[in-house]
Amino acid sequence: MNKTVEVLPDQPALVARALELILSKLETAIEQRGQFTIALSGGSTPKPLYEAIATQKLPWDKIHIFWGDERYVPPDHPDSNELMTRRAWLDRVDIPAANIHPVPTLEANPELAAAKYEQHLKEFFHSSGVEFPPLDVVLLGMGDDAHTASLFPHTEALKVRDRLVTVGNKDGNPRISFTYPFINSARSVIFLVAGANKRPALAQVFAPVADDFTYPSRLIQPQGELWWLLDAAAGLELQH
Repeated sequence: MNKTVEVLPDQPALVARALELILSKLETAIEQRGQFTIALSGGSTPKPLYEAIATQKLPWDKIHIFWGDERYVPPDHPDSNELMTRRAWLDRVDIPAANIHPVPTLEANPELAAAKYEQHLKEFFHSSGVEFPPLDVVLLGMGDDAHTASLFPHTEALKVRDRLVTVGNKDGNPRISFTYPFINSARSVIFLVAGANKRPALAQVFAPVADDFTYPSRLIQPQGELWWLLDAAAGLELQH
């Protein structure tokens, strides 16, 4: 694993650096493999990044969009990560509908939805039952409890190692989430973390010794590159 930690002056600088990094990975992926696959995160931090990507002139037909996690709500619900991304980015560019791979959230139950998304991923990547296919980029945030995607502290989702997708749990509300082994199969994982409220969690995530099940972001150790992009408020204590 190749780990890089960058502390940027503010959120606009954080977004600009993330954009630069993603465009670089996109160019390499299309050059080498003819397509670019990215899994997106929800939340307020990446929204301006998505708005920035929407202004770029890109080969949209070669870009495939997935989501690393999703709240178990209809796609038109205000809490939907998909809805936020469509408004900020996808509805504003000429990307083929077939290149957008949303999490199914209208199934009979979340377990069925997780299984359906996993099957879709396997079919897309032509992967067998034992493989964890590599996405080019997995974009992640981190909560002040050190959760990432919908992998929350001390939840059953953290124990799932033989699946691509599982059901997360946030205060009794189900979420659909990539498993950490699937995230770790990515060529690049990029964390975007902003705000002083993240400092205590970051200190534990970066500590030499701490409990992975209390601080789930510690479990993200990809086979490829790991990027931590922090604004100054979040990264104050990590600056050298």
